[in-house]
Amino acid sequence: MPSKRFPVAVRAVLLDVDDTLVDTRAAFRAALAHVLGEWLPHLDAAGREAAVAHWVRDASGHFRAYTRGEVGFTAQRRARATELHAAFGGPVLDDAGAQRWDDGYECAFRGAWRACDDAAPLLDGLTAAGLLVGAVTNMPASYQLDKLAAVGLLERLPVVVGIDSAGVGKPDPRIFLHACGRLGVAPSEAAYVGDEVDVDARGARDAGLTGVWLDRHGSGEVPGDVPVVRTLTELPRVLGLRRSEGDGRLEPAHS
Repeated sequence: MPSKRFPVAVRAVLLDVDDTLVDTRAAFRAALAHVLGEWLPHLDAAGREAAVAHWVRDASGHFRAYTRGEVGFTAQRRARATELHAAFGGPVLDDAGAQRWDDGYECAFRGAWRACDDAAPLLDGLTAAGLLVGAVTNMPASYQLDKLAAVGLLERLPVVVGIDSAGVGKPDPRIFLHACGRLGVAPSEAAYVGDEVDVDARGARDAGLTGVWLDRHGSGEVPGDVPVVRTLTELPRVLGLRRSEGDGRLEPAHS
């Protein structure tokens, strides 16, 4: 089913960072490979895959608790590491061990940061078309600024709103409204795209933006209540933009 076009003209496009602009899933794998090799070396290939899936799934919702302001960032990561070890036969982590675990994870994670291939072309195209762009993330802004700088995207994003910027995380409407205010647009004039259908697309929609779900990992679902794209290259079409025949720049599509 083709994605719907937006019902209004869009002046601004806001994007999630992790697994939207930056290939965070691959960085997770690199970080987990490091800590699993050190702390759970008994796992075979299947066990390592299961451990990665366990980490990404975060069934106890520790990261979501962090976005709600219920726990700190370090505390949520330590809780997830503790559960990972309990589930896969790793040692109990005391304070010193937890710090060493976190340091190793963070070093490997940062070393694996890479931009998604479709991120820079999209941002460049939107900017050239005269649209405002920015990012909204459930991580601290300073952390994501480091990440975006490391992958070469920071200069393309004049506005980056983090959980600390707004005091709340997605899907709370206030973080989306804060970002719109930073760009100087009404929510109805903005689109937001991210890889989580509830937190990103529906959260933005409920805040008055047009929320778009980036189903980057191919679930095949079509929720029906929000537009869906499989890659960022599909977003201009959903925005009602097309490539000009002359120079290939994005411009409004005409019926």
